[in-house]
Amino acid sequence: QVRERLKQQVAEMKQKFPGFTPGLAILQVGNRDDSNLYIKVKLKTAAEIGISANHIKLPNTATEADVLKHIDALNGDPAVHGFIVQLPLDSNKPINTEKITNAVAPEKDVDGLSSINAGKLSRGDLGDCFIPCTPKGCMELIRQTGIQIAGKRAVVVGRSKIVGAPMHDLLLWNHATVTTCHSKTSTLAEEVGKADILVVAAGKAEMVKGEWIKPGAIVIDCGINHVPDSTKASGKRVVGDVAYSTAKEKASYITPVPGGVGPMTVAMLMQSTVESAQRFLEKFQPGKWNIQYNQLTLKMPVPSDIEISQSCIPKPIDQVAREAGLLPDEVELYGQTKAKVHLSALKRLKNQPDGKYVVVTGITPTPLGEGKSTTTVGLVQALGAHLHQNVFACVRQPSQGPTFGIKGGAAGGGYCQVVPMEEFNLHLTGDIHAITAANNLVAAAVDARIFHELTQTDQALYNRLVPSVSGVRKFSNIQIRRLQKLSINKTDPTALTKEEINLFVRLDIDPDTITWQRVLDTNDRFLRKITIGQSVTEKGFSRTAQFDITVSSEIMAVLALSDGLDDMKERLGRMVVASSKKGEPVTTDDLGVTGALAVLMKDAIKPNLMQTLEGTPVFVHAGPFANIAHGNSSVLADKIALKLVGKEGFVVTEAGFGADIGMEKFFNIKCRYSGLRPHVVVLVATVRALKMHGGGPAVTAGVPLPKEYMEENLQLLANGCSNLNKQIQNARMFGVPVVVAVNAFKTDTEAELALVVRQAKEAGAFDAVECTHWAEGGKGALALAEAVQRASQTPSDFRFLYNVELPIIEKIRLIAQQIYGASDIELLPEAQEKVTLYTKQGFGNLPICMAKTHLSLSHDPEQKGAPTGFILPIRDIRASVGAGFLYPLVGTMSTMPGLPTRPCFYDIDLDPVSGEVTGLF
Repeated sequence: QVRERLKQQVAEMKQKFPGFTPGLAILQVGNRDDSNLYIKVKLKTAAEIGISANHIKLPNTATEADVLKHIDALNGDPAVHGFIVQLPLDSNKPINTEKITNAVAPEKDVDGLSSINAGKLSRGDLGDCFIPCTPKGCMELIRQTGIQIAGKRAVVVGRSKIVGAPMHDLLLWNHATVTTCHSKTSTLAEEVGKADILVVAAGKAEMVKGEWIKPGAIVIDCGINHVPDSTKASGKRVVGDVAYSTAKEKASYITPVPGGVGPMTVAMLMQSTVESAQRFLEKFQPGKWNIQYNQLTLKMPVPSDIEISQSCIPKPIDQVAREAGLLPDEVELYGQTKAKVHLSALKRLKNQPDGKYVVVTGITPTPLGEGKSTTTVGLVQALGAHLHQNVFACVRQPSQGPTFGIKGGAAGGGYCQVVPMEEFNLHLTGDIHAITAANNLVAAAVDARIFHELTQTDQALYNRLVPSVSGVRKFSNIQIRRLQKLSINKTDPTALTKEEINLFVRLDIDPDTITWQRVLDTNDRFLRKITIGQSVTEKGFSRTAQFDITVSSEIMAVLALSDGLDDMKERLGRMVVASSKKGEPVTTDDLGVTGALAVLMKDAIKPNLMQTLEGTPVFVHAGPFANIAHGNSSVLADKIALKLVGKEGFVVTEAGFGADIGMEKFFNIKCRYSGLRPHVVVLVATVRALKMHGGGPAVTAGVPLPKEYMEENLQLLANGCSNLNKQIQNARMFGVPVVVAVNAFKTDTEAELALVVRQAKEAGAFDAVECTHWAEGGKGALALAEAVQRASQTPSDFRFLYNVELPIIEKIRLIAQQIYGASDIELLPEAQEKVTLYTKQGFGNLPICMAKTHLSLSHDPEQKGAPTGFILPIRDIRASVGAGFLYPLVGTMSTMPGLPTRPCFYDIDLDPVSGEVTGLF
């Protein structure tokens, strides 16, 4: 009956959670015949029920350390929900059995032998522990008789940790009056005679006589003993601890030996394993977060960001991971406040439904920014800490260049921050450094290959590229791929002709076509144009080159758009670094560097886990430029977060710059590659920016705001709402409802805020709300969170702006006309040449990633509001083939920022006593 019930439960579990199977592991040391027999029975029963059972067998030479190592691995294996150590341990090395059983994680100790489970049982915490299988089976047998245990007199003969002692506790907590007897009990027969329920586990053949037993008693015999019997082929037979032939005449129920308690013990092991699997699902099932939120202590005036950040005591990051439904082996800790999350989490959760997907964007900003990051954090704090929804924020990792330059940090601000902000804004877990190393490895490979091809014959190159090792030449995997690309279907290095060797060894890179630059994560204007190769060792090979900032590297965009290790490796190999003199694209795979790049990036692909001030989880992962790249955090972070929050939860991500840039790329590039479909757009607007668009004076970083921004001016504000209206229209063009978040500043008047709200609704926003989250944390974004909840329940008709199969020029024209308001585009000669080249090279069907100013809808940063009728000039077009887009250059821009007269680092210091960062940003 138990087996059939469990079989049904497991089938239902697998149906409800596709891909899930309860897992049992059995760890055996040695090769005892009796242990082998018992394990065989357990494995067979598990298979019949549908439990995945794994038998780990160690030799009898295994040491205590060997056993503990395997236990530690099983404790951390999420596929194992219960495991047992088969006793006795048959090793010729000394092993402390107590230490071994206590090493088993209590939540997986389905044998119930650890001190923690034993302690809980003795204390009566029956619902919070595992009970040893034999006593548990005995109780099930007693219940099957239908006799009520409460009030009965029970006698347990035997006091072992495995049966006797836990049997006593079980009967006691089921309200029987219990006496425990043992080999030293002088009045054993008398005590047995008082028992309504008798459980015998003494290990002595037929020790309890039939005449001792009270008429009508229930007798449970746990003994297994061998006695001589000449009638048996083996010369012995199995008997219990009770003289069965006479006891059965007195007892109302009695278990036979063999065939009584033994099968029940195995059934109870299976039941405990299924119970453990059910507890696992309840604990880690998406949609059932049990999260502890941090309470904010708000101060007025609002202190500096660093003061607020450092006044917060973050939760240990492993607690944040646990609360969000991540398993211990899916989390790689980097100290107490940050961690990496393994991609195995996505594999485990692949059959779970996604949550609601929200993107935060903004109107065309002032150079000061309008608070998208702050709004993103405020929204998730409101949804989580105040509305108690499962919610994840997914944000970009900031570059250290702007951090030490003019912009400062990017962790949000006020009472809406990712913490600790100094960890967030500086090295984090080293992803940007990994990208720097990978990028510069490619740059070094490009110049080295040109140098070697200039200075060596074909045969000399071939001898070095495919060296003879111990007289044997062998192509590497990446070289075989190059041969296949060249249509040379040979794998024997000695079989290539001279012509084939020439094709194989010579990439014949045209130096004038090199697009791959070196990078550094520091603002350094004097690296914008440099000369390399001036050493005499380079034999006169020099060329003009440049450094870009690391986050502009195509490898950063690859990281952000990859959906797994395989995809990332493939994208890394597709990156085009130059063209050959014949006009053919030269890739990183041609350079032979793909595998090395994947190795350098193997940790960077794991999303970084942090938290907000109010304790909601945050993924910080990837930080591609928002002009020459798509300006969004990683696809992988979004995908994992959407699974973790569950069907009713929310994932809030942010798109860089204004809606015309970051949001458009989020939809047309990121969503195209990820396959994810957004539910809501949150458009951040400020009175300050709208006044600027209405004709207000220039807003400059580091300069006090003109009086027009400090005083009420409804006409100026109303004029500027043309930009708000256009960005709402842009978002609705993709079929997604728009909620406008009016980020309120202390200089804004009620009339001004009300005007923006009214204008937004009239322009077609689903809703528009005033937000005060910078000063109040999540509480100040409650109205926004409620509006987002309502908007997420409306039908979404998401659609792309263009079909990638359209010609390059048509895709550019669609973006310029539909999103920016241009009347047409103009391709300068260099851009026209690139259209021809990329179409010929097979890259014409890639999405478009427009690189233009973020300070205007047009190409001219001085044109505010919503200009129309202008011609958008396309200066050049470049390709990020690995990332998967073409980026037209609109106007001029630098990919290596410079330092201002007074950089942010003037205010940064380290307290030598406390070790705290001070004055940051």
